[in-house]
Amino acid sequence: MRSAPSSQLGPGLGERIERFAEYLEHERRSSKNTVLAYRRDLVGLLEFLRGRLEREPVLSDVTRLTLRAWLGTVGENLAPASIARKLSSVRALYVFLGRTGEVRENPAALLQSPKLNRGLPLVLRPEAAAEVLNVALESPLGTAAEKLRDRALLELLYGSGLRVSELCALDLEAVNVRAAEVRVLGKGRKERIVPLSGKALEALEAYWPRRGELRDPKTGELDEKALLLTRRGKRLGVRRVQVLVQRYGALGAGRPDLHPHALRHSCATHLLEGGADLRVIQELLGHSSLSTTQRYTHVSLDQLLTVYDKAHPLARAKRSGAG
Repeated sequence: MRSAPSSQLGPGLGERIERFAEYLEHERRSSKNTVLAYRRDLVGLLEFLRGRLEREPVLSDVTRLTLRAWLGTVGENLAPASIARKLSSVRALYVFLGRTGEVRENPAALLQSPKLNRGLPLVLRPEAAAEVLNVALESPLGTAAEKLRDRALLELLYGSGLRVSELCALDLEAVNVRAAEVRVLGKGRKERIVPLSGKALEALEAYWPRRGELRDPKTGELDEKALLLTRRGKRLGVRRVQVLVQRYGALGAGRPDLHPHALRHSCATHLLEGGADLRVIQELLGHSSLSTTQRYTHVSLDQLLTVYDKAHPLARAKRSGAG
């Protein structure tokens, strides 16, 4: 026997998810990637309930039991961080619906997120970071224009500490060569001005004359606004940048696991080790909270202890059993 139609049971879940996505985009001014991530998680729940109920799910179908069943099903092949994010998406939806007066309780509120292993972020040594940046021009892969583009994007990730999404969203007009700065649209669509290093400026000035070579081979068209282009003239995407960073990480530093955020981490850590104020680093990275920036102090302390343990005579004496 089939269940009653959803129209007889209450408000549709799918409609609420779409309204929540619109709220994130237009009122919260969340980034496109953030909206897509929330929507993807919530549509996953919607599809799970559709298969289970054989009808369109409504708000009352989302209970602690159904959420546990959903997370148990999808969580078999997911990392704890991904499961935690999905649960967070449901919580956020119900907080939104609570504010609009459509629900009184949040079924995800009492569910515990899986424990996350918050290890220290990957940070390259300064000389290893330099090797990664230099190897872009020496790579046997890609055209001359692509190599110059890659050197520029690596300099922006490491030299200016950009997020990969911020990097890919850069337009030509965002770069001010005379002031040696770039206008960045960060999380929550907050705009900030980030300085450009001398090497980043050199890399960009070398790339610009060859940028026009990156165009569609059939139509000859290219994206006139985007700073970084694919070989077919389209705006360079996040996934492609991730692949490129992995390639140059393997070639330059023996780190095929290198990712764009590690270059951002390295930028912040090296600035801190060079004496930069934590508040300045916070502004550079676009962190809304200083506590987020403070994690880099732990990275630097960890590296300090490692160097001390290897170099200080008392540390060596302790390892050898001397008193």
